[in-house]
Amino acid sequence: MPENVDLEAMADLATPWCVRVAVTVRVAEQIAAGRAGVEQIAAVAGVNTDALTRVLRHLVGRGVFEEPSPGEFALNEAARGLMAPELRAGLDLDGIGGRLAGLWSGLLTSVRTGEPGYAEVFGRPFWEDLNAHPDIAAGFDALMGPEGHGAPRPDILVSDDWTGVTCVADVGGGTGTLLAAILRARPELRGILVDLPRTVARSADSFAEAGVTDRVTTFGQSFFDPLPAGAELYLLKSVISDWPDPAAREILRRCADAAGPSGRVVVIGGVSPGQPDGAGDLMMMVLAGGRERSLADFTGLAGEAGLEVLAAGRSPAGKYVVECRCTMPR
Repeated sequence: MPENVDLEAMADLATPWCVRVAVTVRVAEQIAAGRAGVEQIAAVAGVNTDALTRVLRHLVGRGVFEEPSPGEFALNEAARGLMAPELRAGLDLDGIGGRLAGLWSGLLTSVRTGEPGYAEVFGRPFWEDLNAHPDIAAGFDALMGPEGHGAPRPDILVSDDWTGVTCVADVGGGTGTLLAAILRARPELRGILVDLPRTVARSADSFAEAGVTDRVTTFGQSFFDPLPAGAELYLLKSVISDWPDPAAREILRRCADAAGPSGRVVVIGGVSPGQPDGAGDLMMMVLAGGRERSLADFTGLAGEAGLEVLAAGRSPAGKYVVECRCTMPR
C-alpha cells in the first residue's frame, strides 16, 4: 500500500458528520458573537451539552476550533470557514444539506443497480422529493444560486462575443440570479427565465434588486416541454449533469428547437475537457442518475440532439463552457 494513502482517514465518517453538526447548530457564529462556553452554545442551539462537547473536541483534534480551556471553545482559521454562506448552504443538515449528506448511503444501491440510490434512502426519487417538501426545494434553489456558489458573473461565453444577441433565455435558471447579472451588465439585452412554477415565483426579488424587471419574461414550466422561442442564446447552467443521457438529450433538443439555426445553446457546468473524476460525478449518479461528462461524451450527446459544438473552454468567469449551434433546419 502506498505510504501516502491513509485508508483509515479516507474512510472516516465521524469528521464530516461532526462538521455538518457544527454548521447546523451554528457553533462558529455563536463563538463569533461572544459565546465561547459550550453550555451557552448548547443552550442557544437547543442541544445536549455533553454530546456537543464531544463533537467539538473531535473537531479540535482534526484542526477545526480550539479549546483554550476545558469547555471553552475558540475559532481558528478553519472554524471561521464554517461561516461562509456558500459552504453552509450545502452542509446544514436541517435543509438540503441533510439530503446531500444522507444520499451517500444509497451509493451501494447505485453501484449494484446502475440506478439512483436516492429513493431507497428517502422514499421518493429526488425530483419527487423536492415536490413533496417545498422547504427542501427552496433550499435546493438557494444552493444553486449565490448562497451556494457565490454571486454569479455575467461574462459566461468562451470568447465573450455577444454579437447578434438581443435576448438570452436561461433554461432551468432557478430564481434568476445569473440572468439578472447578465442583464444588469448588458442593458441592451432582454431575458427569458424558464423553470418550474415554484422556482420562478421566487425570481422577482433577483430581478428587482438588479433593476431589470422590465426586461424579463418568466415561464413557469418544465424544460422537457417546448421552450419559448425568441432568444438568440439559450443557457443551461448546472442542468445537464442532473440527468441521465436520454433526459439530457431531450433537454438539449428542446433548446435546439427553440434556438433555431441562427441561435446558440450554451452549457455551463457538467462538462469537463477530460474524463470526470470527482465526488460531483458520483453524487449526480446517486441523486438522480445524472453524470458529469467529458467533452467527447457531451459532443456525441449534443450531436444526437441536433447540435454541434462551436467552442469549448474557460470563460472569463473561469467556468468551463461549451457553446453549440443547431445543425438541422427547424
